[in-house]
Amino acid sequence: MFALKASSRAAFTLAFALTVLGGVAAEAAEGALADLVNRRVLRVCADPANVPFSSDDPDKPGFENKIADIIADELGGIPVEYTWFPQATGFVRRTLFAKACDIVIGYAQGDEMVLNTNHYYRSAYALVYKKGGELEGVTELSDDRLRDKRIGVVAGTPPATILNRVGLMVNAKPYQLFVDRRYFSPTENMLKDLRSGNIDVGILWGPNAGYFSSQNGQDDMTVVPLLKEGRTPPMAFRITMGVRQSDTQWKRELNEIIKKRQGDIDQVLLDFKIPIIDESDQQITSARSSQ
Repeated sequence: MFALKASSRAAFTLAFALTVLGGVAAEAAEGALADLVNRRVLRVCADPANVPFSSDDPDKPGFENKIADIIADELGGIPVEYTWFPQATGFVRRTLFAKACDIVIGYAQGDEMVLNTNHYYRSAYALVYKKGGELEGVTELSDDRLRDKRIGVVAGTPPATILNRVGLMVNAKPYQLFVDRRYFSPTENMLKDLRSGNIDVGILWGPNAGYFSSQNGQDDMTVVPLLKEGRTPPMAFRITMGVRQSDTQWKRELNEIIKKRQGDIDQVLLDFKIPIIDESDQQITSARSSQ
């Protein structure tokens, strides 16, 4: 090992000390930021009327409400406190960024507005049609049996791009994307149209397709995740929990909870008839083992 001159040794010692102190300061700063998260209560940002995701009705909670309960239980049985706001323009700014709450339970992976946890489920847009009919076995939008069919699709969603690409938009019936679910439900309207024959097939985000197709004990619909349409635009999405960009320690805590309670989370989703898709595009039909 080569020897250092006295001046060089002094400079090296100072640089090393600054590096160590800088790391400690960074950890301390991160800890201070993490402390902005309320640890006495789980503060959740949610839409008050977005079943099956969230609801302010304690007698009819959404699956995100139930997952919030799992997180609160894992944090020591702390209470859950909600900040309710319609999930429309300004939702994150008026809730999470305003520090009125500390977590959004459902947030698509990759959106840079928030810091994403690991995903806790993956789902896909899905075809919905009557069981036992002429469309039984249709799994993709390029199927010739759809050529003359009236197709319901939520305007502005990825499947609408595919419909246009394969020449099916001419027969499509659009449904609104951005609405206040307290007063209007395009998904439920689409299912009513499907059951009445006003449309032949519907295309919905998987959780909506699975949940609303099975309501009131009805088992008359086939739900088929769209997994053969290629990657552009994507049909499947990983769903995470969203926190503020500064709350890195909080994100790590949530990742540990997701890992530990994945089986319980899966069971909640399955109870709500949510189609869960693994990374190999296979549908998950039973809760995975927690780690």
